[in-house]
Amino acid sequence: MGSQIWPLGLCFLMGVFSFISVSSKALVGDGTVFIDGKAAIGRIDDDFVCATLDWWPPEKCDYGTCSWGHASLLNLDLGNNILLNAIKAFSPLKLRLGGTLQDKVIYDTPDDQQPCVPFANKSSEMFGFTQGCLPMNRWDELNTLFEKAGAKIIFGLNALYGRSIQSDGSAVGAWNYTNAESLIRYTVGKNYTIHGWELGNELSGNGVGTRVAADQYAFDTVALQRIVQNIYKEVEPKPIIIAPGGFFDANWFKEFLNKTSKSLDVVTHHIYNLGPGVDQHLVEKIIDPSYLDGEANTFRSLHNIVRSSETSAVAWVGEAGGAYNSGHNLVTNAFVFSFWYLDQLGMASSYDTKTYCRQSFIGGNYGLLNTTTFEPNPDYYSALLWHRLMGNNVLSTSFSGTKKIRAYAHCAKHSKGFTLLLINLDNSTTIQVKVAFNRTSSSRHKHRFHRKHIRLPQGYKSENDREEYHLTAKDGNLHSQTMLLNGKILTLNSSGDIPPLEPLYANSSSPISVAPFSIVFAHIPNVVPPACR
Repeated sequence: MGSQIWPLGLCFLMGVFSFISVSSKALVGDGTVFIDGKAAIGRIDDDFVCATLDWWPPEKCDYGTCSWGHASLLNLDLGNNILLNAIKAFSPLKLRLGGTLQDKVIYDTPDDQQPCVPFANKSSEMFGFTQGCLPMNRWDELNTLFEKAGAKIIFGLNALYGRSIQSDGSAVGAWNYTNAESLIRYTVGKNYTIHGWELGNELSGNGVGTRVAADQYAFDTVALQRIVQNIYKEVEPKPIIIAPGGFFDANWFKEFLNKTSKSLDVVTHHIYNLGPGVDQHLVEKIIDPSYLDGEANTFRSLHNIVRSSETSAVAWVGEAGGAYNSGHNLVTNAFVFSFWYLDQLGMASSYDTKTYCRQSFIGGNYGLLNTTTFEPNPDYYSALLWHRLMGNNVLSTSFSGTKKIRAYAHCAKHSKGFTLLLINLDNSTTIQVKVAFNRTSSSRHKHRFHRKHIRLPQGYKSENDREEYHLTAKDGNLHSQTMLLNGKILTLNSSGDIPPLEPLYANSSSPISVAPFSIVFAHIPNVVPPACR
C-alpha cells in the first residue's frame, strides 16, 4: 500500500502486545522433510529479493493521525554510508520506487510548465495530500546513488494523470502519458538505467482510494509499452513493462492479462494479509501455520490465470508489508517478522513468482533498515541469507511430524547441491529434522541423487558436511530487533559494513536441529537432485 498511517490507538495497543519469548521447557521432537527433486516446480529470478521506497513525506498528518520517521524518496539521506553498503551487499538489489503517492507525483522535466511544489497535507484530497513534484536534480541524485550501489530500479509511474475521479470512486478517462513520456526521455538522455517502468499503484479491482477498469488499464499499458519501445529503440538494455501493482482481483486480473498479452512483461500484485498494523493479534497470526497457509490461495489463483492466459508476462509480488498502515513497532521490524517474511518468500517461489518486493527497504515500522539509524533490522539479514543461498530452481517440499515446521527447498545458488529453509513456529520444542527424497516414488523408480566430491572451504571437516545458518532472537525475545546467527549477534562494524554471514558445519547424514522459535538455512552441497544438475 505504501501507506504509512499510524492510527490513534497505536500507543495504547503497544501496551496490549505481550512480549513473547522462547519457552524454557526443554522438549525434543522429530520429523522428516521430503524433497522431490525430479524437476523444479518453479523458477525465481537471481535477484528475487526486492524492496520498495516510498514518496511519503518524512512527517505527515492526515486522517486525524500523525506519523513520523519516514524515509521519502524526496528527503532520504543519500549520503549515508550504511544505506549504500546495505544495498551493495545484495549485488544486485531490486528497488521499486513508488507506493501510494506515486499517482500524485508530477515530474519536473524541461517539458513541464507547472511550478514544482512539494506534497502538502490536505484532508479533502485523496490520501490526504495534494500533488507533489519530483525535481530533476533529485532524480539525478537518486540515480547516482543507485548506480554506485548497483541497484536495479523499478519506477512506478503516475497512472492517474489526466483522469477524473467520479463520485463512485472510479477513475475514468485515458491516462495522459505526456509527463511520464517526458520523464522517460529525460532518463534515457541522462543514460540512467531503469530495469522496469511500472504503471500505477493499487488501482486494480476495487482499488485503494480510486480504481481504473481493467479494459482501460490494459489500453494504457499498451500505450506505455509503445512509448518505451519508441524511446528505447536504439538503447540497451531495454526496460520491462510492469503493471498493475495492485491487490489481486481474479476477474480484473484475468481481463487485464488477456488484453495485454503482447505488451506486458510482469504482472504485479500486493500483499497485506495480516491486516492493520494496530491489530493486537499480529504475532498470533504470524506463528499460526493455518493463517500463513491462507495466502496460498492468492498465489495459486494468479498462477493459474497466468498459465491459462496467452500472456508472456510473469508474476511478481510488487509490494508486501504484511500489516498495512506502517506495520507495528517491535513486531514488523523485529525478529518475529522473519517467520512471516521468509515463509512468504518460500510460498511465493513455489508458485513460480519471479520477484518479491518487500515494503519497505526503509520507512515505517516494516523497513528492512531502521528508519533513524539505517542499521539493519532482523529481516534484512533474513533477506540477505535467502539471496545468497536460495537458487533459481524451486523444489517440491513437504514436512511430516508437526504442523509447526515450515519447510522450503531450492537448488543451491552458485554452488552444488540444494538449500533447505526450515522455520520452527513452536516456542518449546526443538525438532530434529531428517531429509528424505522423492516420497512418492517407489524404490525401483527412485531417481538417483548424485553425490558430488567437493573442494572443502575453510571450516569443512569432510566432504559429507553441510553448512547451517541458525537464526534466533536475542534473549529468545521474539520482539527483539537484534538477530543472532549461530549464536552471535549480527551488527555492523565501525565502518558501517554488513557483517559476514558465516555458517556452522555438520555432517549431512545427521538430523538438522531446529530450536524453538528459530530459523535454519541448511546448504547440503554433496547431494545433487536431478533438478539441480
